[in-house]
Amino acid sequence: MSKRETGWTETKIAKYQKEKRGQGELKNYKPWLTIQDVPSEGRSHRFMGWKTNREHHFFSDLEFNYLCIVDWTSDVIDVREQYPLDRIVTLKIAEELGINHPTDPKTGTPIVMTTDFLLTLRIDNGLVYKARTIKPSSKLNEERIIMKFEIERIYWERQGVDWGIVTEKEMPSPIVDNIKYLRNSYLIDEKLNIKDFLEEWIYFNGELIQNLKYFDEKYNNNPGTGISIYRHLLARKVLLVDMNKIIDLKENVKNIKINKNYVDSEERLA
Repeated sequence: MSKRETGWTETKIAKYQKEKRGQGELKNYKPWLTIQDVPSEGRSHRFMGWKTNREHHFFSDLEFNYLCIVDWTSDVIDVREQYPLDRIVTLKIAEELGINHPTDPKTGTPIVMTTDFLLTLRIDNGLVYKARTIKPSSKLNEERIIMKFEIERIYWERQGVDWGIVTEKEMPSPIVDNIKYLRNSYLIDEKLNIKDFLEEWIYFNGELIQNLKYFDEKYNNNPGTGISIYRHLLARKVLLVDMNKIIDLKENVKNIKINKNYVDSEERLA
């Protein structure tokens, strides 16, 4: 699919605002930018979010990796990517700092700055917001990027929102790899017999993969059904493993725990 025209004009900004980009929450949120709008620095991604039940747009592997982490984090209840900042405010901050506001090099139009992620967390029965900018550590010393970050930092400080920079160093590889392994398993075919699986689980013993094969044979499942259910239960945190180690189907069953908060698993998974 070809990319859209990337030059910014006041007319284009007004059009995006009319489309209500950067507005809404959860599945109704529309990011200010999509992967069709701008060229990416790396591989772009579109991914259905677990929290939001909508398609997210990311311009790099790092952004996608961070989505995997926050989708996994229990306290996070909403994820809004490419969140637009009020241009009147960012222009004023740039003027106060005595630096140039980001502008379109073709048109000279001041652009609408965005923060990569605005997160909503539920902590102690209250809502907390956090803004996060994703950047490779190798680019943190570039002068122009530092100036942009300073505008962003002050913007969110004045909004009373915690802002921070996240690099690849804050995204541990085993955890990210494990979540990616589970990412397509959050939803599952309703015909699969999860109830029978959980009832059988208490009798599992020894190497996991052998138990999963036995489960398929006992219930005349298609080969691999047990693995699919197992991955789904990990994704939904009904079964718990050490996410700091690569998920291994040869793991001893005794090292895999049932989440006590999901005693009512059948109801939660319906």
